[in-house]
Amino acid sequence: MATQAPDAHVDDQGPTWLGHPRGLFVLFFAELWERFCYYGMRALLALYVVQQFDKPQAEASVSYGAFTALVYALGVFGGHIADRILGYRRSIMLGGILMAVGEFMLMIPTEKAFLAGLAVMVVGNGLFKPNISTMVGKLYKQGDPRRDGGFTIFYMGINLGAFLAPIACQKISAMFGTPAVGVPGAADYIAGISDYRYGFMAAGFGMLLGILVFGLGGNKLQGHGHPPAGREGWGSLIQVLIGCVITAPLIYLLLSQSDIVGYLLLALGGAIALYLLGIGFKGDRVVRDRMIALVLLLVCNVAFWASFEQAGNSLNFLAQNHIRDLSLGSWVMPFEWFQSVNAIFIVALGPVFASLWVILDRSNLNPSIPLKFGLALVQVGLGFGLIMLGIGGADANAEVPWYFLTGLYLIHTTAELCISPVGLSMVTKLAPSHMTGMVMGAWFVSIALANYGAGLFSKIAGEANVSAAGGAAALDGYIAAFTPILWMTIILGLLLSLASPLVNKLMHGVK
Repeated sequence: MATQAPDAHVDDQGPTWLGHPRGLFVLFFAELWERFCYYGMRALLALYVVQQFDKPQAEASVSYGAFTALVYALGVFGGHIADRILGYRRSIMLGGILMAVGEFMLMIPTEKAFLAGLAVMVVGNGLFKPNISTMVGKLYKQGDPRRDGGFTIFYMGINLGAFLAPIACQKISAMFGTPAVGVPGAADYIAGISDYRYGFMAAGFGMLLGILVFGLGGNKLQGHGHPPAGREGWGSLIQVLIGCVITAPLIYLLLSQSDIVGYLLLALGGAIALYLLGIGFKGDRVVRDRMIALVLLLVCNVAFWASFEQAGNSLNFLAQNHIRDLSLGSWVMPFEWFQSVNAIFIVALGPVFASLWVILDRSNLNPSIPLKFGLALVQVGLGFGLIMLGIGGADANAEVPWYFLTGLYLIHTTAELCISPVGLSMVTKLAPSHMTGMVMGAWFVSIALANYGAGLFSKIAGEANVSAAGGAAALDGYIAAFTPILWMTIILGLLLSLASPLVNKLMHGVK
């Protein structure tokens, strides 16, 4: 079995910047541009499918869900490849190159090339995403008090990229599209039509910039991330490339038959849940109880993200067709920019929540992990309650004021901050030491399943919109899609909150 080459420790490596290893900021900017690539593409994906291929909104929603689900599903394998075969640096570089290639393939205006580009992006993301986060942790020795702060800085890079991407990619899409004619609100005003292919191009160049940053900053990574001993040559790289070439057509077939993805993920999720419970009941009382708690929280995680991930799908179409423009004079905010709202709220509120948990902990008032999950579910449901309230008060043009959608994103951000930062940490603590990697894979499968479920909820809105033939009646489709989400999340969140003391006991001291 190959072993990872020994790495130097952070305190052996020269100067720092802002008290952290200089390599952290290499990873910060590399991840910023990778997230620029992903979120720029994500903001335009479903819109482009409807515009370019004349697909109904419902079909575009399912395709979007299948793609985002497979992105998370393949991430399960990327860490294993880096650990055993390629090393983290080469996995990140290869994954980034594949993602950039996939983005540029999306510019070809045929459906086959589009699906092929998405397939290449899925494979590339699987190599890139899990491994750059791992590299952050390797910059710090175990017990280094700077570690949490380092991940917080890195998380800010993620959200800065997610904030910039929809704005930049929309602007470039509009620049190469058909310009608007006249003044908004005038009788002869004709809205512009964006050419989203050039938004994909911008996202691809963003990924190339991330690769360049990572490559040039390699000497600041303190010797971390090199291939395992005996895997330094070209043979390992060629081996992984062959695997990518084989995998991409399989992903293409799944994307072209989106329904199959759902069945596969459901079967995989069910098998993983049964396996975890089987391991638990074969172990002692602590292992059994922790596995029960883990499976319960994984189910809640699916419900949360299936609801939350309406952002790039049904909520994007709602913004396009039914949100009253936010305007200042003759300037009108493009509806695609709503995709940046969550990220900027994360950047603004992330430090507030981090400080809040510390303050509450000092007074023994810090909510337990199950209670935070419950609060997150209730909040995401309340966000949909707010937008449904806005829909109920829509004007004669079937338009809802922009602040209802902004308010939804604000509530969803506070929900995300209750569940996202604690989720990965919880998984590693609940897992038996000999199967941490497998349990981490279960976490990513739960998110993959959630993303596919998000596409199915969005499909409800799309199908109702077709039957309504547009106009005010089309808003009924969003009510039909959001109502089950609202009740599912609020009821599940309240039940979990009430049961949180019991679930916390099952976790046997894990906080």
